[in-house]
Amino acid sequence: MAGWTSDSDDSDKFEWDNDGVAEPSSAPAMRNFDSPGPSTLGSNEWINGEVLPTSLIERYVVMGFPKEMVMKSIKEIGHSDADALLELLLTYKALDDDDAGGNNHSTSGCILPVVEDDDDLDFENWDGDDDAGGRESSSDDSGYEVDDYLSSDFLREMSERDEKIKSLVNMGFSEDESNEAIIRCGVDADICVLVDSVSASRVAEDCHSRNLSDHQVTDRCFNSFGGRKKARLMEESRKKRKRYGGGGQGNRPSLDGSDEDSMPLPNPMVGFNLPGYSGPSVTRMLSKLDTGPPFFYYENVARAPKGEWAKISRNMFDIQPEFVDSLHLCAAARKRGYIHNLPIENRSPLLPLPPKTIFEAFPHYKKWWPSWDTRTHLNCLQTCVASAKLTDRIQRALVSSSNPPTKSVQKYVMDECKKWNLVWVGKNKVAPLEPDEMEYILGFPRDHTRGVGKTQRYKSLGNSFQVDTVAYHLSVLRRMFPNGVCVLSLFTGIGGGEVALHKLGIHMRVVVSVEIGEASKKIFKSWWDQTQTGTLIEITDVKSLTNDRVASLISQFGGFDLVIGGSPCNNLAGSNQHHRDGLEGKHSALFYDYVRILNFVKSAMGGRRM
Repeated sequence: MAGWTSDSDDSDKFEWDNDGVAEPSSAPAMRNFDSPGPSTLGSNEWINGEVLPTSLIERYVVMGFPKEMVMKSIKEIGHSDADALLELLLTYKALDDDDAGGNNHSTSGCILPVVEDDDDLDFENWDGDDDAGGRESSSDDSGYEVDDYLSSDFLREMSERDEKIKSLVNMGFSEDESNEAIIRCGVDADICVLVDSVSASRVAEDCHSRNLSDHQVTDRCFNSFGGRKKARLMEESRKKRKRYGGGGQGNRPSLDGSDEDSMPLPNPMVGFNLPGYSGPSVTRMLSKLDTGPPFFYYENVARAPKGEWAKISRNMFDIQPEFVDSLHLCAAARKRGYIHNLPIENRSPLLPLPPKTIFEAFPHYKKWWPSWDTRTHLNCLQTCVASAKLTDRIQRALVSSSNPPTKSVQKYVMDECKKWNLVWVGKNKVAPLEPDEMEYILGFPRDHTRGVGKTQRYKSLGNSFQVDTVAYHLSVLRRMFPNGVCVLSLFTGIGGGEVALHKLGIHMRVVVSVEIGEASKKIFKSWWDQTQTGTLIEITDVKSLTNDRVASLISQFGGFDLVIGGSPCNNLAGSNQHHRDGLEGKHSALFYDYVRILNFVKSAMGGRRM
């Protein structure tokens, strides 16, 4: 069965997760692409003795490349080979990362100054939604020219991209992995989400992982802005090669390598077993003291940095995590790790089985889906969607190209579609998924998140469980608790675990829910009131759930059958250079509250302390 062989196909290469790119939806004023605009070409628009059509230049401008960079690239290699020209443009973009902290240069140089050194960056409170409202309310595009909005918005996006690449590199990841994660997740993605998404490399940003002195394009570019800059970049390259073990690619720290504190990630990422999986059977042995009840179930991002999953496991009985990509259970990827003491035999999936491809989930999109878009699965459903400007930019690029589009345009469009999970809704027209479509793929009932703002709907869904995956693991409880369960739900979110239990037909006699997010609490409470008859006790802050209060709840309800949840991952990888604290970070340290509470529950109910 081909779907089980690897998690490295295209549908799995791009994941993303973040909220906050709520750019203005009004379309900018259209420029006449046949008329010349401001340019460094000169009045006759000659390059190397040839008059260039303005449409050729604008074709790359609408893709987001500054006009000066397009001119520079055409002067370097001509324009007969569109793919080579695009590769050169992308390479120049990649080199912006190394110019981020430098002095201003003339626009005639091949590197554009876009950001300051990332020593001053602070991602501690970055949740991706900080500037959503500001962009919406303060932007007025009605008078913008194409160059205006591309040069400002695109370069701003590139600045944020550069900053996050540097932060991830300083955490020990390679530039290739970092850039690929940003392609999947978007430039506004939270650092912990980027860590979850880190996987394959991007050719466009490949120059960071090579010996820059051997790269012909790089040398040409070095010569355009002087020896001092060249020396600095070469020294940085030398330091990186030394840090990673010498070679151009080097022996880089691996998230799923063999370092002492690393925990290998399986490929394919199918956990201990999945429906229809015919791979080798897994047998695990838990000590009598580690088995339930109470049962516990903990989730976090799978691709955490080195040592974090080993640390999580050590704090939870040294139980082996179960790593699962929901790609094998639904139409979208979502890599997660689970530590639990549930039995792994006699599991059963929710029926009917959810759709496992894009067209199974949304057959109406076939009408406009081009043959050169070969996606069968969506990438990780995240907390934000593409802006109207981006979808308009894609449409412009397609309209100005041939039919079918050139390889370079196809590559540009596909990168954006994979990055943002865009679907085809018309001729040359793409759009993001709607919240109800995300609900469907994640296994929630229709309109589960309705009643809060659209931004909050995306955010809450992007941070949720994938219900079908969780239900498959929890299905073993159905026979064990025919009269229902008493649940302690830590960091409940919008109730993915509870929805899974409900779909399994497991009655929840009592749920003690701990959740601080107001929108998530509203969503969960609304669902509970419509579907459940048990007792719901809501607690806002996990810090207020003291041992005395846990003891009181145990006494009141006779104990808990299941402790379920997943702590925030904001600092799981270290939010920035100044706060590389992993599980010790301000937010991810809440993991230890999960451990503390579970520890006390097990102790009070006769289990051992962790």
